[in-house]
Amino acid sequence: MREMIEPEGAPDEARGEAARDEAAVSRFVERFAADLAEAGMQRMAARVFAALLVSDSGALTSAELAERLRISPAAVSGAIRYLSQVDMVVREREPGSRRDRYRLYNEVWYETLTRRDQVVARWESTMRDGAKVLGPGTPAGLRITETADFFEFVQRELPKMLQRWRDQQAERRAAEARAAEAG
Repeated sequence: MREMIEPEGAPDEARGEAARDEAAVSRFVERFAADLAEAGMQRMAARVFAALLVSDSGALTSAELAERLRISPAAVSGAIRYLSQVDMVVREREPGSRRDRYRLYNEVWYETLTRRDQVVARWESTMRDGAKVLGPGTPAGLRITETADFFEFVQRELPKMLQRWRDQQAERRAAEARAAEAG
Protein backbone atom coordinates (compact mmCIF):
# COMPACT_ATOMS: atom_id res chain seq x y z
CA MET A 1 0.00 0.00 0.00
CA ARG A 2 1.29 3.43 -0.88
CA GLU A 3 2.04 5.92 1.82
CA MET A 4 0.37 9.28 1.97
CA ILE A 5 1.99 12.56 2.87
CA GLU A 6 1.28 13.04 6.53
CA PRO A 7 -0.08 16.41 7.57
CA GLU A 8 2.14 18.61 9.58
CA GLY A 9 0.80 20.17 12.75
CA ALA A 10 -1.75 22.84 11.99
CA PRO A 11 0.11 25.61 13.85
CA ASP A 12 3.33 24.92 11.93
CA GLU A 13 1.47 24.76 8.63
CA ALA A 14 -0.38 27.97 9.36
CA ARG A 15 2.90 29.74 10.17
CA GLY A 16 4.63 28.36 7.06
CA GLU A 17 1.83 29.18 4.66
CA ALA A 18 1.08 32.56 6.30
CA ALA A 19 4.70 33.65 5.78
CA ARG A 20 4.46 33.07 2.03
CA ASP A 21 3.81 35.61 -0.69
CA GLU A 22 0.37 34.33 -1.73
CA ALA A 23 0.48 36.12 -5.08
CA ALA A 24 3.80 34.44 -5.92
CA VAL A 25 2.45 31.07 -4.77
CA SER A 26 -0.63 31.56 -6.94
CA ARG A 27 1.53 32.44 -9.96
CA PHE A 28 3.62 29.31 -9.36
CA VAL A 29 0.49 27.12 -9.11
CA GLU A 30 -0.86 28.54 -12.37
CA ARG A 31 2.51 28.20 -14.13
CA PHE A 32 2.99 24.58 -13.06
CA ALA A 33 -0.64 23.78 -13.88
CA ALA A 34 -0.10 25.25 -17.36
CA ASP A 35 2.98 23.02 -17.77
CA LEU A 36 0.96 19.97 -16.73
CA ALA A 37 -1.93 20.91 -19.03
CA GLU A 38 0.46 21.42 -21.93
CA ALA A 39 1.76 17.89 -21.26
CA GLY A 40 -1.79 16.52 -21.50
CA MET A 41 -3.36 16.72 -18.05
CA GLN A 42 -6.82 18.24 -17.82
CA ARG A 43 -6.44 21.94 -17.01
CA MET A 44 -8.60 22.02 -13.87
CA ALA A 45 -7.08 18.78 -12.58
CA ALA A 46 -3.65 20.31 -13.11
CA ARG A 47 -4.62 23.38 -11.08
CA VAL A 48 -6.03 21.28 -8.23
CA PHE A 49 -2.98 19.01 -8.23
CA ALA A 50 -0.61 22.00 -8.13
CA ALA A 51 -2.60 23.56 -5.26
CA LEU A 52 -2.34 20.33 -3.27
CA LEU A 53 1.36 20.07 -4.06
CA VAL A 54 2.13 23.52 -2.63
CA SER A 55 0.09 23.07 0.55
CA ASP A 56 2.30 22.13 3.48
CA SER A 57 0.11 19.20 4.46
CA GLY A 58 -0.44 17.96 0.91
CA ALA A 59 -4.16 17.81 1.74
CA LEU A 60 -7.04 20.25 1.35
CA THR A 61 -10.83 20.16 1.49
CA SER A 62 -13.00 20.92 -1.51
CA ALA A 63 -13.89 24.29 0.02
CA GLU A 64 -10.22 25.15 0.56
CA LEU A 65 -9.37 24.19 -3.02
CA ALA A 66 -12.31 26.20 -4.38
CA GLU A 67 -11.28 29.24 -2.35
CA ARG A 68 -7.57 29.05 -3.20
CA LEU A 69 -8.17 28.53 -6.90
CA ARG A 70 -11.32 30.68 -7.14
CA ILE A 71 -13.25 27.88 -8.80
CA SER A 72 -16.61 26.23 -8.22
CA PRO A 73 -17.10 23.14 -6.06
CA ALA A 74 -18.25 21.34 -9.23
CA ALA A 75 -14.91 22.13 -10.89
CA VAL A 76 -13.08 20.78 -7.83
CA SER A 77 -15.20 17.63 -7.91
CA GLY A 78 -14.45 16.96 -11.58
CA ALA A 79 -10.74 17.56 -11.09
CA ILE A 80 -10.61 15.29 -8.04
CA ARG A 81 -12.46 12.57 -9.94
CA TYR A 82 -9.79 12.66 -12.65
CA LEU A 83 -6.88 12.81 -10.18
CA SER A 84 -8.34 9.89 -8.23
CA GLN A 85 -8.74 7.83 -11.40
CA VAL A 86 -5.08 8.30 -12.25
CA ASP A 87 -4.07 7.56 -8.62
CA MET A 88 -2.53 10.95 -7.89
CA VAL A 89 -4.79 11.81 -4.93
CA VAL A 90 -6.88 9.98 -2.39
CA ARG A 91 -10.11 11.08 -0.77
CA GLU A 92 -10.33 10.70 3.00
CA ARG A 93 -12.79 11.81 5.66
CA GLU A 94 -11.69 14.43 8.16
CA PRO A 95 -11.88 12.92 11.68
CA GLY A 96 -15.08 14.00 13.40
CA SER A 97 -16.36 15.73 10.29
CA ARG A 98 -18.51 15.03 7.25
CA ARG A 99 -16.05 16.87 5.00
CA ASP A 100 -13.66 15.07 2.70
CA ARG A 101 -10.01 15.98 2.38
CA TYR A 102 -8.05 15.27 -0.74
CA ARG A 103 -4.49 14.15 -0.13
CA LEU A 104 -1.48 13.55 -2.33
CA TYR A 105 0.21 10.21 -2.16
CA ASN A 106 3.74 10.21 -0.80
CA GLU A 107 6.21 9.97 -3.68
CA VAL A 108 3.46 10.84 -6.14
CA TRP A 109 5.90 11.22 -9.06
CA TYR A 110 7.61 7.90 -8.37
CA GLU A 111 4.24 6.16 -8.21
CA THR A 112 3.03 7.90 -11.36
CA LEU A 113 6.10 6.84 -13.32
CA THR A 114 5.82 3.30 -12.02
CA ARG A 115 2.24 3.10 -13.29
CA ARG A 116 3.27 4.76 -16.56
CA ASP A 117 5.61 1.81 -17.15
CA GLN A 118 2.54 -0.44 -17.32
CA VAL A 119 0.97 1.87 -19.91
CA VAL A 120 4.16 1.88 -21.96
CA ALA A 121 4.16 -1.94 -21.95
CA ARG A 122 0.64 -1.91 -23.43
CA TRP A 123 1.67 0.67 -26.01
CA GLU A 124 4.66 -1.40 -27.04
CA SER A 125 2.49 -4.48 -27.51
CA THR A 126 0.00 -2.51 -29.58
CA MET A 127 2.80 -1.04 -31.71
CA ARG A 128 4.25 -4.51 -32.36
CA ASP A 129 0.81 -5.68 -33.52
CA GLY A 130 0.47 -2.56 -35.66
CA ALA A 131 3.85 -3.14 -37.29
CA LYS A 132 2.69 -6.62 -38.35
CA VAL A 133 -0.56 -5.22 -39.76
CA LEU A 134 1.19 -2.41 -41.66
CA GLY A 135 4.02 -4.59 -42.90
CA PRO A 136 7.52 -4.33 -41.48
CA GLY A 137 8.99 -3.05 -44.75
CA THR A 138 6.57 -0.16 -45.28
CA PRO A 139 7.40 3.37 -44.15
CA ALA A 140 4.48 3.28 -41.67
CA GLY A 141 5.50 -0.19 -40.45
CA LEU A 142 9.08 0.97 -39.91
CA ARG A 143 7.87 4.04 -38.01
CA ILE A 144 5.62 1.89 -35.81
CA THR A 145 8.45 -0.63 -35.22
CA GLU A 146 10.76 2.20 -34.16
CA THR A 147 8.07 3.43 -31.77
CA ALA A 148 7.74 -0.08 -30.29
CA ASP A 149 11.54 -0.27 -29.96
CA PHE A 150 11.52 3.06 -28.11
CA PHE A 151 8.82 1.85 -25.71
CA GLU A 152 10.81 -1.35 -25.12
CA PHE A 153 13.88 0.77 -24.33
CA VAL A 154 11.90 2.93 -21.89
CA GLN A 155 10.57 -0.18 -20.12
CA ARG A 156 14.08 -1.57 -19.77
CA GLU A 157 15.61 1.69 -18.51
CA LEU A 158 12.84 3.10 -16.30
CA PRO A 159 13.20 0.55 -13.45
CA LYS A 160 16.95 1.26 -13.33
CA MET A 161 16.31 4.99 -13.17
CA LEU A 162 13.70 4.58 -10.44
CA GLN A 163 16.10 2.43 -8.41
CA ARG A 164 18.80 5.09 -8.76
CA TRP A 165 16.25 7.60 -7.44
CA ARG A 166 15.50 5.36 -4.44
CA ASP A 167 19.24 4.98 -3.76
CA GLN A 168 19.77 8.74 -4.00
CA GLN A 169 16.91 9.40 -1.60
CA ALA A 170 18.24 6.83 0.88
CA GLU A 171 21.69 8.46 0.74
CA ARG A 172 20.18 11.92 1.30
CA ARG A 173 18.15 10.72 4.29
CA ALA A 174 21.19 8.98 5.78
CA ALA A 175 23.26 12.17 5.38
CA GLU A 176 20.49 14.21 7.03
CA ALA A 177 20.32 11.73 9.92
CA ARG A 178 24.11 11.89 10.37
CA ALA A 179 23.99 15.71 10.32
CA ALA A 180 21.17 15.73 12.88
CA GLU A 181 23.10 13.42 15.19
CA ALA A 182 26.28 15.48 14.86
CA GLY A 183 24.48 18.83 15.25
